[in-house]
Amino acid sequence: MRLQACVMLVVVTALSAACSQKVAQAPAHDYYVTPPSPPAPPAPPSTMRFRSAAPGAVVVTGGVLAPEVNTEVYERPADNPVKRTTEQPVSTFSVDVDTGSYSNVRRMLEAGDRPPADAVRAEEFINYFNYGYAVPADKSVPFRVHTELAQAPWDARKQVLMIGIKGYEQSRASLPAMNLVFLIDTSGSMYSPDKLPLLKRAFAQLVPQLRAQDKVAIVTYAGSAGLVLEPTSGDQHGKILAALEKLQAGGSTNGGAGIELAYAMARQSFVEGGANRVILATDGDFNVGVANRQALETLVGDRRKSGIALTTLGFGTGNYNDAMAERLADVGDGNHAYIDTLSEARRVLVREMGSTLFTIARDVKIQVEFNPARVAEYRLIGYENRVLNNEDFANDKVDAGDIGPGHEVTALYEIVPVGSGAEQLPALRYGDKAVVGAAHGDEVADVRLRYKLPDKDSSALISQPVLASTLRATPSESLRFASAVAGFADALRGGERMPGWSWDQIIVTARDARGDDPEGERAQFIQMVKAGQGLVESPARDASALD
Repeated sequence: MRLQACVMLVVVTALSAACSQKVAQAPAHDYYVTPPSPPAPPAPPSTMRFRSAAPGAVVVTGGVLAPEVNTEVYERPADNPVKRTTEQPVSTFSVDVDTGSYSNVRRMLEAGDRPPADAVRAEEFINYFNYGYAVPADKSVPFRVHTELAQAPWDARKQVLMIGIKGYEQSRASLPAMNLVFLIDTSGSMYSPDKLPLLKRAFAQLVPQLRAQDKVAIVTYAGSAGLVLEPTSGDQHGKILAALEKLQAGGSTNGGAGIELAYAMARQSFVEGGANRVILATDGDFNVGVANRQALETLVGDRRKSGIALTTLGFGTGNYNDAMAERLADVGDGNHAYIDTLSEARRVLVREMGSTLFTIARDVKIQVEFNPARVAEYRLIGYENRVLNNEDFANDKVDAGDIGPGHEVTALYEIVPVGSGAEQLPALRYGDKAVVGAAHGDEVADVRLRYKLPDKDSSALISQPVLASTLRATPSESLRFASAVAGFADALRGGERMPGWSWDQIIVTARDARGDDPEGERAQFIQMVKAGQGLVESPARDASALD
């Protein structure tokens, strides 16, 4: 045994000396990336585990090749509760233009995996689609408010209130100068084809859209952060593309150091009145340096005060940290998208470049006051992590969501009319408080919005009543499709909020309201619903057959 130990010591010492000699002979560079390790052989079929940030929310699906252990992280609070109008007539929340939840769930369904409930955020499903709202008449008010009140497709006793915002549109040529820093995760976890290789192709689609007045820098981070491309004129497409192409994956993930360097580069090229933004592209797996999410949120929140926004683009599977990527975008005054395909990259970075990278209204908040004389109960669909205290609505120090040119934001409320018999909350033993609101007898609700123009620190107010006389027995095509999207999200989360709506009914509603679909996104949605139905209902049928 002593002889074997001595032999092993000699071998280890020799290997260590050889590695040190190779490092000493390596040429000096200002920046280099550790070469990637050879890919591991495919793992045998195994289960995939999704780790949710909510305690106990673990979902297991089968038939997945790799990885053996899935550590994807999701965080989403429980669904918004039903509220009694006489007790809580006011609802307040921040707008949300993120879409990452939808494309991430699409990735799972196309792979044949049932998504964990926490990965499904209804508002991001709904806001993935446009609903054809009218644009504002001029730029003095940066967006136009649309409301529709109709019978709920999932329950004839209930109503649904649709609130839509449409930002003014701006041609690409007239957009202000951009100061962009691509902050790219080149750690070892980014090696697989759906991560760094897809990321490089995604950014390559954005590069031809850049102009001479734009500035671009590229910062990467693995074990440490590095400057790959100094701030460069946007029309030097070849130089920018060459810098992207050279990126390789390897090392651990020091996201905090990368964010610090990226903001430093953005400050160096700051454009007054322009779009100053860091675009963080990552699987979100920060494991070195400032890895604590709260610490990163503080770092990003401090930097946004300098006028530099943060957009996050999620990539990959297996260790994707959705909770981190979404939250950093929220506190960084940016938006979050998940890139699962090259076509999604084109949608986010080319087709919707203006709304992704520019801001026309900051800290946009919505507050709805329901008339208790007409509304017994209500429920906000989605936006759970965007709910604000009612007193925050008029507090201009409280951060909220931003919207860009051409952006649409949609929110749905489920309403239970007084006397409809659809009440879900138990009757009070001693009765409700005295109902007021008779003086506004035709009003169902008052919709209020606050927003700041990009160069202002104080907010402006818009108020628009919703009249009972506008109730539609048949919802518009847009409302029917948005309702189907909301129903799909609820069905994936267990179907507790719309129990009377079957998968087949959701599919029929979506198909009948498909309308004009030039990009094929609504047709794809219908296929996603069918895939979800198969994953949810087939196991249930198999289980019942065994009873």
